[in-house]
Amino acid sequence: MRVINPFLLLFVCILVFLNAGMPQAQPVNDQALTNPQIAVEELSHRIVPMTKEELKPLALAWQEVVKAETEKISDEKIRLNNDPETATKKAYQEVAGMVEARMEVFERYTLVVDALESKGGNPDLVKDLRTYRDSILFNETALASPKAIILAILSWATRRDGGIAILKDLGILLLAVLALLAVARTAGSAARKWIGRVPTISKLLETFLVGVVFWLVLTIGLLLVLAGLGVNIAPIFAMIGGASFILAFALQETLGNFASGLMIMVYQPFDEGDYVQIGGVGGTVKSVSIVATTVTTPDNQIIVIPNKNVWGNVITNVTASKVRRVDLVFGISYEDSISEALAVMERVVTNHPAILKTPAPVMRVHQLADSSVNFICRPWAKTADYWDVYWDLTHQMKEAFDEAGISMPYPQRDIHMKT
Repeated sequence: MRVINPFLLLFVCILVFLNAGMPQAQPVNDQALTNPQIAVEELSHRIVPMTKEELKPLALAWQEVVKAETEKISDEKIRLNNDPETATKKAYQEVAGMVEARMEVFERYTLVVDALESKGGNPDLVKDLRTYRDSILFNETALASPKAIILAILSWATRRDGGIAILKDLGILLLAVLALLAVARTAGSAARKWIGRVPTISKLLETFLVGVVFWLVLTIGLLLVLAGLGVNIAPIFAMIGGASFILAFALQETLGNFASGLMIMVYQPFDEGDYVQIGGVGGTVKSVSIVATTVTTPDNQIIVIPNKNVWGNVITNVTASKVRRVDLVFGISYEDSISEALAVMERVVTNHPAILKTPAPVMRVHQLADSSVNFICRPWAKTADYWDVYWDLTHQMKEAFDEAGISMPYPQRDIHMKT
């Protein structure tokens, strides 16, 4: 005789007790799944575990529901055609209401057909089911009278869940965009204030980061608003992903300029307001976008240079340093005194108020040229005073040499003739 383990018996009794106390899941019958009033979300969850064998009769049952609703609409239209006295505006509005109610049935019908297709249902059956739906819509539209179509449109436009709902959503979207613009500008101002505290960030990078913050806040806010209005934003991300893949090949030059623009902003070879020389073009940097650099020449010409050409060339930043050396060359005749010329040069340079004491100016005999003895004159000045010093010294040195009787000779050549 086999002895039953008492602990095993106790465990089985506990399981039976717990199962008896728990509510049992009620199976979903076909009538519940084909009820036109079933919520779309509930139907979506109900058909997830169903196989294609189970979905086939369900799809055919929904086809019968569509057929029954369509027969009601057709009978009502026939009645109105046979009895014109009853074809009032109210009657047409009732028909339009029946058509709109049938659209909700179409939505559930399409949901089941799509599920059948995704789980490997018979392609011919899926095609027939969709053709049946499309044929109903096409034939009803073709047979509808202009009056019925106009009344249907007006009825839809004046309903709370129709045109009014769309106008309401558009109004909410418009107000949301205006609010988002204000929020984005506020976020951009806050970002500019915060970024401005970092001393190593250039104005170009600051402008770029502020723009990124502005558009990021605006984009995320707009997507949240669309999601709140019930718009499915998943296809938007898919579209952006596909478009970016295509644009990556179509806009290679633009992407190269974009990458070069980022390098310019990160490494900061120049900033707004700097005077630069890039590839033979000299001017003041007006702005730098993600694709091009705008330079204003001294004669007020505006030149737009692609960032790829800027980053790929030698960049000379004239105003990057606060102090610059002014290089000048003056010549005197061989008959004049070198020491006297040096004294005149030193006096003119010393008396100029914009020339710096440190570093000290350099004045030396530089070259014994064909027609003159050339001196270099290299004083230092602030970058902002560079051209004033250059022009002033050129003018004042000529007058000082004239007062001291020192000539600045023209090019000359001695010719010796033999007879």
